[in-house]
Amino acid sequence: MTSFRGLMGLIFLTISACAGAPPPAEGPRILAMGDSLMAAHSISGRAIADVAGTALNVPVTDRSVLGARMNYMLPVSGVMGMSIPKQYHGENWDWVIVNGGGNDLWFGCGCGACGRKMDKMISADGRRGTIPGLMNRLRRSGAQVVYLGYLRSPGMGSPIESCRDEGDELDRRLTLLADLDAGLHFLPLSDLVPHGDRSYHGIDMIHPSLKASREIGVMVADVIRHEGVR
Repeated sequence: MTSFRGLMGLIFLTISACAGAPPPAEGPRILAMGDSLMAAHSISGRAIADVAGTALNVPVTDRSVLGARMNYMLPVSGVMGMSIPKQYHGENWDWVIVNGGGNDLWFGCGCGACGRKMDKMISADGRRGTIPGLMNRLRRSGAQVVYLGYLRSPGMGSPIESCRDEGDELDRRLTLLADLDAGLHFLPLSDLVPHGDRSYHGIDMIHPSLKASREIGVMVADVIRHEGVR
């Protein structure tokens, strides 16, 4: 009988093979990383990364994973993608599309009394923490980065309505971080969802709908097209 360690190794190798090496350079080489905001609709090929790739007419390698966090302690599942920083394997990319942090706040502290969780991800001045550390790694590799903020609830029927203040504070810190580096582009989504409009969320009122993924993907493509490859 295959051991648990052997089984996990086989699964990891399979995932690694699927993720693959960066595609041949026939345009900007793009990696997508993150949690369910990025991963939603990937099975049907209509995730944010898919839309951005179609708009730019280039392949996008998507390693985002549902439920992934910025700070994730379990080693095996962390390597398999539950740790967002470990979704980056050290290759050279022209662009990396990233999101993350929401699961750390929602699952980690219920979007209440989240000061320590927030500070561990990114300090109040935007200079220290897991997110700045990851951005530094990506930028040192030569990649430009698009960091996505989170959708806000439309103010009705959403379990993440209480996360609005934390989302605003995370956006503020990410804005400060992006201001430090012209190659890091923060794309907030705080104004994307009109009040009372449920069409930007799925049935669970947490994850993006196809409409939201499509609009965000186009926005990401616009940033990459406008900035070019540095």
